Amino acid sequence: MNLVGQTTAQLEKTLVELGEKAFRGRQIADWIYRKGATDFAEMGNLGASLREKLGANSALEFPKIVARTPSGDGTTKLLLEMRDGERIETVRLPYSDRLSVCVSSQAGCAMACQFCATGMGGFRRNLSVAEIIGQILLVKREGLGDRNFADKWGKTPTHVVFMGMGEPLLNLGNVLPTIGLMHDEMGIPMRNITVSTVGILAGIEKLAAQKWQLTLAISLHAPTDELRHRLIPTSTKTRVADIIKAAKDYVSQTGRRVTFEYVVLGGVNDSAPLANELARLCKGWPCHVNLIPWNDVPGANLEGEGFGAPKPETLRNFRAILEKQGVATTQRQQRGADVAAACGQLRVQKENPQKENPLIQIETGG
Repeated sequence: MNLVGQTTAQLEKTLVELGEKAFRGRQIADWIYRKGATDFAEMGNLGASLREKLGANSALEFPKIVARTPSGDGTTKLLLEMRDGERIETVRLPYSDRLSVCVSSQAGCAMACQFCATGMGGFRRNLSVAEIIGQILLVKREGLGDRNFADKWGKTPTHVVFMGMGEPLLNLGNVLPTIGLMHDEMGIPMRNITVSTVGILAGIEKLAAQKWQLTLAISLHAPTDELRHRLIPTSTKTRVADIIKAAKDYVSQTGRRVTFEYVVLGGVNDSAPLANELARLCKGWPCHVNLIPWNDVPGANLEGEGFGAPKPETLRNFRAILEKQGVATTQRQQRGADVAAACGQLRVQKENPQKENPLIQIETGG
C-alpha cells in the first residue's frame, strides 16, 4: 500500500486500521507533503517500532529519476520512470522569487498535435495521483542545497502547471484529487495552479464546476476550424466556437481569466488575417493570448511539410494586431534551451539517442 497520494484523512484511517492512533496519520502527512520525506527512516518522531510496522505493511513509492539534465539558466529536466517502466518528464523552474514545476498527467498523449514531441509518441496510460504528486515532491527534494531556497526540507514549489506530457482533462479522476493534495496538504494556492487542455469540452465543464480559482489554459493554436483540425487531428469534432463558449462559461463560473496558448508556426498560422480572426474571438471578455514561437521538434510536420519558426517581424506584427484590438497578449519566456525541456523531448532523446531534440518553449508559470 502506497501512502504517497493519500490525504491526511485517508492516512488517519490507514493508521487506525494498523492499530495506531489517528494523529499518527497527521504526522505522516506532515512528513510526506511538508517535509518531503521519501523514507520512513526519516520520520524521527514516529518511533522505531512504528517505522518498522509501516515498512512491513506499506510503502512510500515515488517515480524513479533516471535522468537529470540541468540547464545553465537553472532549469532542470527530470526523466522519471514508473514501476511499470513507463517514462514521463517533469521540469523544475526556479526563479529568485518562486519555484515553478511543470508536471505530466499521462504517459504519452492521445491528442496527436502535429508539432508536439509527446503527441508523436502516442498514448500509453493515465498517471495515478501518487505518480503526479510524486513529481512535485521530487522537485521539492531537488531544492535541497539550493542557495536561493535555503530550507532544511527543500523548497515546496509555489507554482504548478499541468503542461507536461498528456491531456490533464482526460485524467480528471486523478488530476482533481492531486490538485486537492497540492492545495490542502502542500499549501500551494489555487491561483498558482494552471491546468492546460487542448479543449476537452466536458472536462472544462467539470473543472469549472469545482469553482476553484486556478487558471485554465487552452491550447488553441488556430482561430479557424479548418486549420485547427489540421494541426490537431483529434479535434475534428470540436469547433473553435464551442471552445470559446466553454471558456466564457468557465470565466462566468470562476471569475478567472482564461489563457489561450498559441504556438506560432512560420507560414502556417501567423498571417495577419488569422491574427484578426483571433482578435475577434478574444476581444471584449477576460482572456489573454500567450504566443509561443516555434522551435524545431525533429520529425514534426503538417501533411509532410516540416514546420518553421516565425520571422521576428511577422511575430511582432501578429502580436501588434492583437494588442491594437485590446487583446492582452504575452510571448512565452524560453527556459531550458540547452536541455530539451519541452514536453516529450527528453524521453525521445533517451530512447533515440541518435536524434537531436532542440527545445520548444515551455510554460514558466506565474
